Amino acid sequence: MKQDVKEFFKEMISIILIAFILAMILRTFVIEGRIIPTGSMLPTVQLQDRVMVSKFVYRFKEPQRGDVIVFAPPEVINSSDDFLKRVIGLPGETVEIKDGKVHIDGRELNEPYVAEEILYTFGPVTVPDDSLLVLGDNRNSSFDSHSWGAWMQIDHIKGKAFMIYWPLNHITLLEREAAFN
Repeated sequence: MKQDVKEFFKEMISIILIAFILAMILRTFVIEGRIIPTGSMLPTVQLQDRVMVSKFVYRFKEPQRGDVIVFAPPEVINSSDDFLKRVIGLPGETVEIKDGKVHIDGRELNEPYVAEEILYTFGPVTVPDDSLLVLGDNRNSSFDSHSWGAWMQIDHIKGKAFMIYWPLNHITLLEREAAFN
């Protein structure tokens, strides 16, 4: 009987240790949950929502317009917190915000996820080859590419947010949705 208990605890410790190691590997290289602390992505992502972030997807493909990404902010921003924004301008594109709309290479972008008209003007600017222009969906209250005075470099990307998983009544996939009119 004493031997059975000893074997049981040995097996439990092994299972817990293996589960812990697998969880750390998954969290480090594959997928991670993040809590959203700001309202810069309203109405798409609410305050305190939790999103799943794929940490490996950009090893196989380039970011696309409309992707919601997690990234380390440019060095000119004095913050150690990661940001969550939507990719709007891709390398080599000219971006301008005027008349309440985003224009890419002279074409108006249709953005159904933006709740209100943009109240500022920006650009035109050309996105450098190693960078992206990223904006929050809550355009008038988002600290993003239009206000940094710096570019979001592609090598700062930590992953693609692809799903809201908490709270349960907010569970949804984060769609790309950006298209031209």
